[in-house]
Amino acid sequence: MAMIADHYVITPKTIREPPASFISKFKFLGPGFILSASIVGSGELIATTILGARAGFIMFWLIILSCLVKVAIQLQFGRHTIISGETVMQSFNKLPGFRFYKSHWSIWAVLFLMLLKVVQVGGMLGGSALVMHLLFPAVAVPVWVVSLAVTVALLVFKNYYNLVEKTSLVMIALFTILTIVSLIAVGFTDYAFTFSDIASGLGLRLPRELVFLAIGAFGITGVGSDEILSYNYWCIEKGYAAYAGPNTGTPEWQKRAKGWISVMYLDALVAMVIYTAVTASFYLLGAAVLHTRTEVPEGYEVINVLANIYTQTLGENVKIAFLAGAFFVLFSSVFTTVAYWSRLFSDIFGQVGWIRFFDLAQRRKTIAILSFVFPAAWAIVFLFIKLPVIMIISGGVVGSVLLLIIVFAALCFRYRGSAVIQRSLAFDIFFWLSVLSIALVAVYGMVQLF
Repeated sequence: MAMIADHYVITPKTIREPPASFISKFKFLGPGFILSASIVGSGELIATTILGARAGFIMFWLIILSCLVKVAIQLQFGRHTIISGETVMQSFNKLPGFRFYKSHWSIWAVLFLMLLKVVQVGGMLGGSALVMHLLFPAVAVPVWVVSLAVTVALLVFKNYYNLVEKTSLVMIALFTILTIVSLIAVGFTDYAFTFSDIASGLGLRLPRELVFLAIGAFGITGVGSDEILSYNYWCIEKGYAAYAGPNTGTPEWQKRAKGWISVMYLDALVAMVIYTAVTASFYLLGAAVLHTRTEVPEGYEVINVLANIYTQTLGENVKIAFLAGAFFVLFSSVFTTVAYWSRLFSDIFGQVGWIRFFDLAQRRKTIAILSFVFPAAWAIVFLFIKLPVIMIISGGVVGSVLLLIIVFAALCFRYRGSAVIQRSLAFDIFFWLSVLSIALVAVYGMVQLF
């Protein structure tokens, strides 16, 4: 299945009946695996672990909240995608509010904020290069940065959805197993922790000196702004919206759409279980091992310090396994980000009138060009700044601001969009918990900062 397929053009010919049984739905999962690879690579491995190293157990509540509360916003975006068949920027262009140069203000805001996040992804690319330098020290870090930038560009340039989905699944599975085994093993070391330690982290405390790091972690862990936006494209390219068919509002269409929305829910919830388990494990390992050792990763030493978590729990011989796993996870985030950014920016360019997004040939050409432009930009930024931790956390802060725009859009989708498919009371409660939690964390963080 080509990544840029006719799934963007929804016609009666694309209709496909949804799977009837719970087990058969698993055959159609996939977008959530891509999200999991993207989430675990940067936020969990670096931002979450460093927050645990700095704060100990007291900020555990924030990590769990971050993983759980934003899923309802993701589900609302997914519902809207299947019901409308629109790309996310198409939908943003129909939101209420003022317009600038023929496009809604939110599109320009996303464009500006995403350009600021070039620094974050540069840190992720740099982290991958640092891992490769530790594995093969004869090759300098700058050489690895350039080599990996070229490699990821070529991979995405090939432009196959199945390649992104399956590669993401393998990468995340390998490192997830290593991390959970390490968390279990820590119980047999001097860094063992108790349930009372975990309970101490559920007290909703947010020390002033950790506000910047906490906001960054909240923005980047769990389903962040990037993942919510990208989920739209992966749901389209997986076929959910195309299979539901054009929105005719008929009982037949409603039944079909409900079926594919149900598949999308399962996809998102399975992904949530995966990345929540891994995120919690990273945080607890950072709090138990690095906080006890008073080691906080900085600069080029970030990967070496993170490796201490695994060597202290599983022994020195596991360091190579950690480095290999860390590379796969960090590189998978870069890989999925190139695939997502090339689509998002092409979509933005289409909505502001710079390209014809729904012209298949022009869309393919634009995505191909951007798949080389972005890795080059990330490589240049990292080689200039050389501070992967600060670079990644700063992107999380930008992501927290972007989340507020996403919440606004989700509210519009919920209350101004199509109401032909009713939502349950449970969904609405969960949705409003998500909205209020994101707003409160953002406001509280700003108050604490200023």
